[in-house]
Amino acid sequence: MGRELAITGHTELIGLVATPIRHSMSPQMHNAAFDALGLDYVYLVFEVGKEELKDTVAGLKAMKVRGWNVSMPNKGDIGQYLDHVSLVSELCGAINTVVNDDGVLTGTSTDGTGFVRALKENGLDIKGKKLVLLGAGGAAAAIMAQCAIDGAREIVVFNKKDAFYAKAQERIKLIEEKTGVEMHLYDIDDKALLKQEIDSADVLANATSVGMVPHQDSCLVEESDLHEGLYVFDCVYNPKDTLLLQRAKKVGAIPVSGVYMLLYQGAESFKLWTGKEMPIDIARKAIGL
Repeated sequence: MGRELAITGHTELIGLVATPIRHSMSPQMHNAAFDALGLDYVYLVFEVGKEELKDTVAGLKAMKVRGWNVSMPNKGDIGQYLDHVSLVSELCGAINTVVNDDGVLTGTSTDGTGFVRALKENGLDIKGKKLVLLGAGGAAAAIMAQCAIDGAREIVVFNKKDAFYAKAQERIKLIEEKTGVEMHLYDIDDKALLKQEIDSADVLANATSVGMVPHQDSCLVEESDLHEGLYVFDCVYNPKDTLLLQRAKKVGAIPVSGVYMLLYQGAESFKLWTGKEMPIDIARKAIGL
């Protein structure tokens, strides 16, 4: 029996609000988990950019949608349309999960916890480690906030010196003040400094969209920038084996696909919506892990 025949008048709707969106693996993961637990929920995707975001939130609330994920380019903008925002989201300025409790909308971020758990499942505890992070947008902010909270030794962020750079500097200063973790922001075009910081890092993470389909031939670092034993995490998961991860494998670094972050941030969101633990093995299989 196809899943479409299982929809009832009681089915709870969960969604994803982002663009581009057709590549998302979230529907496969969450719908498989709902089915495995016998929950009357369905997960759908909604192609929504910043221009339509306010109206979309109002519509989802009016339709009593139970909750939704938020991805690029909306993570930093949706908070203004919600009733409450969690502490971690206040710290990182980004939201990837919204819960609707009888018309009261609460936003939080599970990206950072997904990142930390993905590293741990692949053999690394972020506590006491140095992280070099490429990008300073929504996902990056969640990652740096959570890693700081969880005791990283040092976090070095590289971003383009564009109009967003000053805002990123303010965000990093806030996280540093609140957590006491040493943090820095540098221009990503300073390739010599980037290599220098990677040389002394335990983890390198790409939290930009560089390398995502249809630009899978792009990469922000050269193979020569990487070293053996370095954990290389790419938040991009389409393709699963990005050019960055391919370069990591060639030098004996430890590649970690963004699919793992998707899995574990999804598990956190799943619990917020349903009150249940996501069946990880089922979800993992659904997204090809």
